[in-house]
Amino acid sequence: MIDQTALLESQALRSSVLDRTDVLDKVKALSLLPGGMHVTTAMVAAYFEVAETVINNLLSRHRPELESNGLRVLRGSDLREFQELNMSSSPGSYPQRRSSLAIWSRRAVLNVAMLLRDSEVARQVRVYLLDTEYLTRTQPVDNPTHGKSDSLDDRIDQRITHILGKTVVPMFNALIETSGEHRKELIALRTGVQRIERRLHQHHARLQRLEGVRDDRPAVGVMAAMDAMNGRTFERHIAKLLIRDGCTNVVVQGGHGDRGVDIIGLTADGRRLVAQCKRFAPYLSITSPDVQKFVGSAKVLYSADVALYVATCPFTPEALSIAAETGITAVHRGVLEEWSAGEPLRILE
Repeated sequence: MIDQTALLESQALRSSVLDRTDVLDKVKALSLLPGGMHVTTAMVAAYFEVAETVINNLLSRHRPELESNGLRVLRGSDLREFQELNMSSSPGSYPQRRSSLAIWSRRAVLNVAMLLRDSEVARQVRVYLLDTEYLTRTQPVDNPTHGKSDSLDDRIDQRITHILGKTVVPMFNALIETSGEHRKELIALRTGVQRIERRLHQHHARLQRLEGVRDDRPAVGVMAAMDAMNGRTFERHIAKLLIRDGCTNVVVQGGHGDRGVDIIGLTADGRRLVAQCKRFAPYLSITSPDVQKFVGSAKVLYSADVALYVATCPFTPEALSIAAETGITAVHRGVLEEWSAGEPLRILE
């Protein structure tokens, strides 16, 4: 799966996924001007929860790319015509007395999400975009010749490796033994053939690892898979991650009578562990009252040494502050993605 950082750095990669504008509404509702086609710069800034100057600076740095994806800066008669068409149905949607107005298409807004580094909403869009794109690309394709082609390629690779190892290299060995004048050249050629043979072995092993089913992560996009889970399945998924990272006596007890804790267990070094699991939509947030309620359960009722609040959505700044002050480990969407993909939680080490 492509790391989201690549979107920030590669215009070609950004262009390849710009048709997936539907992810904008899956992360957060995007308000549009009355025509249903465009938003203003102020509306873009509000969506990504950043200052309007941030969007303007981004426009200055990446104007050609943004214009190619639907950004328009209206002036003169174009601006007056646009205002006349929109004023009556939505007065006050944008400043009326100005010499120019930037309007953004949904495609341009998605483009912004792949350029903004310091916006949590933009980061969520990138994560969701890559998850859904990965999910789409990894679905089975209805192609009756696909399996035959793969099998044929595999046999060809194995045949080439066999010929190099069992025929070509022994031939070079025999030539080297009987040749004096070209001995060095033959040895160099044999070394090259052996290097190719090793690379083919490595290539074959790497393909098997990539194409095989892995137990340490979902078979589809990490976050897309969790977004598709129900609450109980999500709790079991977190329990598996805890066991993977060395925890013992892990019990999923979420449901009626759980006393505010979904999972209990012990860390690898024997510390008492509890976890609360919330599978929320990515545009929602864990709030301060949510964390405060968990603090009481984790610290008072369970006397936990390690308390995890795991969520598929972000935490509000106040919630993060409460968690830090009370010793709660906030596992938000970004950390959860890395944890599910194989990165261990530091608190469990």
